[in-house]
Amino acid sequence: MPGQSLRRPLGQTPQAAWQALSRSFQYRDYRLFFTGQFISLVGTWMQQVAQSWLVYRLTGSSLSLGLVGFAGQFPLFALSIFGGVMADRLNRRSVLVATQTCALIQAVVLAWLTLAGLIEVWHVMVLAVLLGIVNAVDIPTRQSFVIDLVDKKDLHNAIALNSSMFNAARILGPSVAGVLLAAVGEGWCFALNGLSFLAVIVCLLNMGMPKRPAPEKTGSIVEHLREGFGYAWRTREVRTILLLLAIASVIGMAYVVLMPVFAEEILHSGPRGLGLLMAATGCGSLAGALLLAMRSEGPGIGRFAYFGMLGMGAGLVLFALSRHFWLSALLMVPVGFCMITAMASANTLLQMLCPDSLRGRVMALFSMMFMGMAPFGALLAGVLAHAIGAGTTVALSGAALVVVAGLAGRRLLGL
Repeated sequence: MPGQSLRRPLGQTPQAAWQALSRSFQYRDYRLFFTGQFISLVGTWMQQVAQSWLVYRLTGSSLSLGLVGFAGQFPLFALSIFGGVMADRLNRRSVLVATQTCALIQAVVLAWLTLAGLIEVWHVMVLAVLLGIVNAVDIPTRQSFVIDLVDKKDLHNAIALNSSMFNAARILGPSVAGVLLAAVGEGWCFALNGLSFLAVIVCLLNMGMPKRPAPEKTGSIVEHLREGFGYAWRTREVRTILLLLAIASVIGMAYVVLMPVFAEEILHSGPRGLGLLMAATGCGSLAGALLLAMRSEGPGIGRFAYFGMLGMGAGLVLFALSRHFWLSALLMVPVGFCMITAMASANTLLQMLCPDSLRGRVMALFSMMFMGMAPFGALLAGVLAHAIGAGTTVALSGAALVVVAGLAGRRLLGL
């Protein structure tokens, strides 16, 4: 029964819960993938926090934060579908080695410019665009690569473990970044991120051959694009999930780009406070991801998406109203929890629904809707915050997310 499926993780013994949680670790290639990605993601979060602080330090402008956020994420919207085609047509491991190498070079250049005292906002913006282009290929490839590492019966567990890895890095990375920002500045955060890419490249090169058969290369790229868009549009469940992801991304993720404003102007906590706020979000997200990883297969995952969107919106409204740092940090825990349960549930639903031959393109559409729409939200948040203030902007976005979740409740619960 659906209710049993939702309650089962809470009734497990610790040993049974651990076995359910860690079953994807039986695959050697997945263990390598997990290890390398975790190290790299810690560096990525360090760079993201340091870059936001650098832009705000150079300009003191929430609008500049929004513009840089837009520049870095817009390529995900414009180019992810081409990355999905590459993931379906090429060897995914080789594609990932190439993208991680390019990201390493970007981090090294950013570190050099910063440490040399040459950095300007336009440098940050150009490098953010270049990294966005790399991510447009890397993210759908990485999302669809998981099926090459585990059996399909363990796919939902591997996806949830990926989310837990992402959010464990989200706790550690900003915490380390906050300390380093206060001690030695942004440049060393960028340099350490560059080094972290070596770990994932080494792990990828040490994997065995992917289990996936060699991809078919028949048909043109245009035909592959048409096939991916056509499948998503014709399949009602996929279309519903992608539409809700796009709306949630635009109106619900505005708080991320405005975090430096909250840390400096509203909560008066500086760079360490920024790191702690981001880490608190990561703690909640990690808890949500672990809950999903322990969950058995079965109906009811649409409930996680529904209550996740609803809870995230309510949490953002409360966060926007708070003027006490530790209360604000505490409120970011349920925000992170609800966000990851909604987004990871959507990811799992899409991966379980789509055929293997279209997985890269469907994951590209997931990236476009979830991450690729975020720059529009970042730009809108920057403009609104410049006009009406960061607190009011985040409160409005949270309230709008509650309304959208309420309107979409029946469809989400049906999924």
